[in-house]
Amino acid sequence: MDKNCLNCTNVRKVVMIGCGFVGAACCFSIMQSGLFSEMVLIDADKAKAEGEALDISHGVPFAKPIKIYAGDYDDIKNASLIIISAGANQKPGETRLDLVKKNISIFKSIIPEIKKRDFKGILLIVANPVDILTTVAIKLSELPENRVIGSGTVLDTARLKHELGNHLNVDSRSVHAFIIGEHGDSEIAAWSSANVSGVPLHKFCEMRGYCNHEENMKKIALDVKNSAYEIIEKKKATYFGVAMAVKRICEAIIRDEKSILPISSMMHGQYGIEGISLSMPAIVGKDGIETHIPIQLNEEEISKLHDSAKTLQDILNQNEISV
Repeated sequence: MDKNCLNCTNVRKVVMIGCGFVGAACCFSIMQSGLFSEMVLIDADKAKAEGEALDISHGVPFAKPIKIYAGDYDDIKNASLIIISAGANQKPGETRLDLVKKNISIFKSIIPEIKKRDFKGILLIVANPVDILTTVAIKLSELPENRVIGSGTVLDTARLKHELGNHLNVDSRSVHAFIIGEHGDSEIAAWSSANVSGVPLHKFCEMRGYCNHEENMKKIALDVKNSAYEIIEKKKATYFGVAMAVKRICEAIIRDEKSILPISSMMHGQYGIEGISLSMPAIVGKDGIETHIPIQLNEEEISKLHDSAKTLQDILNQNEISV
């Protein structure tokens, strides 16, 4: 593991590659966070990057000082963090996996440009399908695996906490539960390890007068899985929720929080899974991923996790994607 990735960089400089709905919303959220003093926006449409940089800059007097500007790949060399949101948008009726070929092609033009600049920071992948693109980014960039992170199921987990908080009429921040596996249709709600401030979820549900556990859990998990489709159907794109998730990951990295987040990273034998990036809880800090956290899973959840990994691996194999 490369332990000095941020020591060779400007820790307060961030780069966003891709200035569509998600990229622009992430930049706006990050600007408000006060984490960085410099933000570079890069897009295939330079005018779009310039417009977003100008628009967001006009809010700086209401936030912390930060220099925001449109740039090019020569501006990335000393950044501590590069976020890649560039890619085709998910359309109504499409799954995230439907975007595979288009977005891998885009990554094959972006990642080599990063590699040429001997980038020493952390690469955060946000574009979908995020788990597959994280695997692709690791292989194309040849960066140490701890320094390539996918946003994974951080947003899905927030959606789960939101739904459980509403269901139980309790602050969602007191809910501790994870969505794991693919950020997509094969994702798994890890009910075995779910709790509310240390109280097992089933017991807490009973305290709140709920007894139909299986029915309620199935509905909540389905609502979480389908929430992106619902948003896309209603407003054509999702971007505010993921922008907050990206800001949260940035906080964990730049503040070296050692926070446990369900990010996407390469698996090496955990739960018997090898050679594919999946979203699993991991300690995240200034060096990227420190270690995975082996949360409690029952046999059914582990079986579903294997199925999720196989789904992703099959997509890579079926498309004969060479990286």
